[in-house]
Amino acid sequence: MTTTASELRTKGAAARDAARALARVSAEVRNGAIRNIASHLLERKAEVLAANRKDMEAGRRAGLSEALLDRLLLTHERLEGIAADVRQVATLPDPLGEVSDMRTLPNGLQLGRKRVPLGVIAAIYESRPNVTVDIASLCLKSGNACILRGGKEAIHSNTALAAVVRDAVAAADAPDNAVQLIESTDRALVGEMLKMRELIDLVVPRGSAELIRFVAENARMPVLVGGTGVCHTYVDRAADIDMGARVAYNAKCRRYSICNALDTLLVHADIAETFLPAIARAWAEAGVEMRCDQRSLGILEASDVAGLSLKPTQVDDFGKEFLAPIASVRVVDSLDEALDHIYEHSTGHSDAIITEDYSAAMRFLDEVDTAVVYVNASTQFTDGAQFGLGAEIIDSTQKTIARGPVALREITTYKWIVLGSGQTRP
Repeated sequence: MTTTASELRTKGAAARDAARALARVSAEVRNGAIRNIASHLLERKAEVLAANRKDMEAGRRAGLSEALLDRLLLTHERLEGIAADVRQVATLPDPLGEVSDMRTLPNGLQLGRKRVPLGVIAAIYESRPNVTVDIASLCLKSGNACILRGGKEAIHSNTALAAVVRDAVAAADAPDNAVQLIESTDRALVGEMLKMRELIDLVVPRGSAELIRFVAENARMPVLVGGTGVCHTYVDRAADIDMGARVAYNAKCRRYSICNALDTLLVHADIAETFLPAIARAWAEAGVEMRCDQRSLGILEASDVAGLSLKPTQVDDFGKEFLAPIASVRVVDSLDEALDHIYEHSTGHSDAIITEDYSAAMRFLDEVDTAVVYVNASTQFTDGAQFGLGAEIIDSTQKTIARGPVALREITTYKWIVLGSGQTRP
């Protein structure tokens, strides 16, 4: 075992001890630590942004894509937003100690379930330094310790943010070892961490498909998977054209580098000749490249929309997460055809229908097997803060443990409690 790996296990053991202590800490102390994170983050904004500039400069030299650079970037406005999300976490109801399903058995035993922390959560993530703060604050609120391992592209940002978090936790007299950052960028440590079943209760990978696959295949503890977000918006024959164009524009262009951005636009043939030019005008102004099937390409080439960037679709353009100002486009003849396309290509993240037809909307909600299904709204809302959860550990695309934005309740568990008066089993 290398010295670095030994230190990793030392951090894991410290997190395990801190988790036990944190489970005994009052909600008042935990909330105080979380509020401290928000205030310290803004007080030390210059320090954090200076660290982030180092990562951005290194990322540009390394040739990172614009999507990855956008995920990596911290600004004054983004730090204000992170702090606001953290404050919201502090205001959420305490998930711990809730007792449910209490009942009395015929023998007089009272039993029920009490909500408790999971213990130690490890997060392995890439690019987005805000994850450091999001996961730390949610874990503190839920009484869990966390071990954070970000990517090398964000090492300076993550180190600065983790220092802010640990100082904020210590100032609240909470166990500062409850938040551990792995500062080494040695990839071998990921494999070592995934062996630490006796110290880690759950591991959460956030990043590339390659990272997620590696963690899922090698972890010896439970894994909460987010996966790739290939997100569809289907504009139905009964759609309001203006609403559809507005929603599709937002779903693609508000931030194209996030996992819940629109990747594929499906349009019913009955409105395609009206709707496609409408969305194309908006997307052309935003510099969005449209990779079109034969029917949508024909309609747009015959339109008078200026500045279009059109390409015929390639084999893998449907079912692809672009994370860029690119969208694939297809004309369909029915709701059934749209549902079949989504069934074949969706990754189970976020999919939407635009329609004024109640029956079509209900069929879409019922039949699309996706973590978050929308009617007449942008997929960009798939976010813990937007759902009133404060933040999220991950947007889960799996069907066990948790699904969709994973926040406080999903990172706790329960234990059975049994109250007796001397009962013995015959």
